[in-house]
Order: sequence, then structure tokens, then C-alpha cells
Amino acid sequence: MSLLQVHDVYRFYHVADEETRALRGVSLSVAPGELVVLLGRSGSGKSTLLASLAGLDDPNGGQIDIAGARMSRRPEAWRAELRAEHIGVMLQSGNLMPHLTVLDNALLTGTLLGRPDEARARDLLQQVGLGYRLHAYPSQLSGGETARAGLVAALTHNPAVLLADEPTAEVDAETEDRVAGVIEAFVTQRDGPHCAVLATHSTRLARRADRVLTLHDGRWQDDSDASPSA
Repeated sequence: MSLLQVHDVYRFYHVADEETRALRGVSLSVAPGELVVLLGRSGSGKSTLLASLAGLDDPNGGQIDIAGARMSRRPEAWRAELRAEHIGVMLQSGNLMPHLTVLDNALLTGTLLGRPDEARARDLLQQVGLGYRLHAYPSQLSGGETARAGLVAALTHNPAVLLADEPTAEVDAETEDRVAGVIEAFVTQRDGPHCAVLATHSTRLARRADRVLTLHDGRWQDDSDASPSA
């Protein structure tokens, strides 16, 4: 059983007469317990794929299923509900509410779902080195701190699927290892099936993955369907 299933997804963007083919027939299957890393140059389609998986962007073709439920080609309200219940999303920006503290941002999704977990939030923030920044606001954080706070906000409500874009941006090697350890612990925890898909330029982070897939011009570089057995 796959927690995340992507079949032949296409995404095109149009500006005037110009067409950008961001994703061109991408398929992907991620099983419980898997940590998958996406590599590729800027513009290769990594961020577009993550946004489509999260239901923040609807593909032009193909199908995406999350935890057995269809995400693509559904009304926004459906996608938002599915995303909140099953997915933790960390993008390169916009992960934190500026008027909330780091701790309150971490608790936000769980609070909306009716199951806030302050103990888990505090523990995760401590693990990523932000235990002393609980009451800081996003405007007071460095770039690396913002990324780590966004990751904790994506993980605190304990989703089935973590989707993270550059989760170790602007950190040193020691902190990167610490963040990678938190993600590995999430994927392998025993309280339910979990998996993670990370977009990154970090070869150090890629070495911690179960699978590494490379996007090039919106396609898998090796033309694989990126199934777990690939």
C-alpha cells in the first residue's frame, strides 16, 4: 500500500504565448516508512511537484492520491480538508503566520483540527534547536530558523505525509544532521504509517534518504516511474 500515489501528472503554465511544461508525465509511489529526496536544478519541477502533491496547485493531467483519497481535480475545500488531515507542508516561504509566535505557529494546524499538542510542539522545537525561540515572531528569526520553525509547524499535528521544500536551507552541517534526524524519526515512528518527500539541493540530506530521484525539465531523469521497487 502506498501513502502517496502519483500517476502520469502534467502541469503547464502559460504567460501570453509562452508555455512552460513544469511537469511532463511524472509518476511516483511512496510507501509507508519511506524517505524520498527529490534532486534537480532550479526550474526542474521539484517545487511544482510538491505543490501539486499538497493540493496547493492542481495538475492539468494525471491523478494524485493521498492516504487512499484522491487529491487532484477536487474542489478546493476538499483539498484543504485532506491536506489538513493527512499532510504536513513546508514550502520555501509562507509557512508561518507573522502575527503568531513560533510555538503558536507550530500548534496552529492541530488547533484547527481540534487536537493541539503543545508537548509535541515544544519537543520538536527543542530537537531542531529552537527551544529558546518559542516566543519569538517570524520577523525575528534568521533564514535557517524560519525554515526549521516551518518544518516543526508541518510536523506537530503528526500527519501521514510530510512534503518539505529545502528543509535544511541556510543551516550548518551539524544543524542539517539534526533536522534530518527529526525527519527520519517522523518517518519511522510506530504510531501510524508515515512517509516524507523532500525537495533539496543538499547531497548531504540526500545521503539519508531511502530513495533519491532526480527531476530534469519536468521528468524523471532516468524515465523511471519512481515506484518503491525502482
